[in-house]
Amino acid sequence: MKILVATEKPFAKVAVEGIRKIVENAGYELALLENFTDVNDFYKAVADADALIVRSDKVTKEVVDAAQQLKIVVRAGAGYDNLDLPACTAKNIVAMNTPGQNSNAVAELAAGMMVYMARNQFTPGTGSELLGKNLGIHAYGNVGKLVAKIAKGFGMNVFAFDPFVSKETMEAEGVTVCATTEELYSKCHYVSLHIPANEQTKKSIGYDLLSKMPKGGTLVNTARKEVINEEELVKVLEERADLKYATDIAAGNQEILNEKFAKRVFATPKKMGAETSEANINAGLASANQIVKLLQTGDTTFQVNK
Repeated sequence: MKILVATEKPFAKVAVEGIRKIVENAGYELALLENFTDVNDFYKAVADADALIVRSDKVTKEVVDAAQQLKIVVRAGAGYDNLDLPACTAKNIVAMNTPGQNSNAVAELAAGMMVYMARNQFTPGTGSELLGKNLGIHAYGNVGKLVAKIAKGFGMNVFAFDPFVSKETMEAEGVTVCATTEELYSKCHYVSLHIPANEQTKKSIGYDLLSKMPKGGTLVNTARKEVINEEELVKVLEERADLKYATDIAAGNQEILNEKFAKRVFATPKKMGAETSEANINAGLASANQIVKLLQTGDTTFQVNK
């Protein structure tokens, strides 16, 4: 069986070596398609692959249609909106992610962005401290829990909203539970956003929520740009000269944001949440292990298109 790693932005060399070891020890063949710029190369490479590992590379219906014998595709990372799940399901292809493997890297970035914005993007002038400030965690999953842990080290008061995590679980970890998103945003000087992009969440963070934030409020987005109502973000930043926005995913209107609110908005040059050597290795090895488990034992623990 052939396992293809198709990455426009390749894994670190040590990660590829680890993937190869896992794959070949299981008796399978590893094929690499790295730094590709022509999607036709992807179509050709996947044609005879039994399994596929990608990072942020888009596995579209066209890619799925080109795959003649594909059984599983794994997105090395938590988010999987780059996978066409209906297309995979239609061809009985198991789609998986690797939750938790990038979490610490993303959490540390979120904390770093809070410090960066509190200190005026490291430019001269009086900034503020995180000590004693309220932090809201919007979605208390793998990343949210780690952000909460780091924030407590700063001496922040941590609040969270997540209808899918029990109140008892959050309270046991020293987090104050909010009943609604409105309560979360109205109480917190900082909100760290970790919700997925789906039909319920797209454009859900907009004027109504952001206008409720206390004076000097800062929204930190290491999730997805699609969850932000970008037009309403401009409106609230125009009306509230005290609000700030930091994102790891440049907005569709980022040039407008930069031009109008240069001292109050920040976007990383390219998505950096998972860009640590540790996360790179963890996600790659997890992908290979999950593929081997499925092929050998039928394990579908991390399947996302059930």
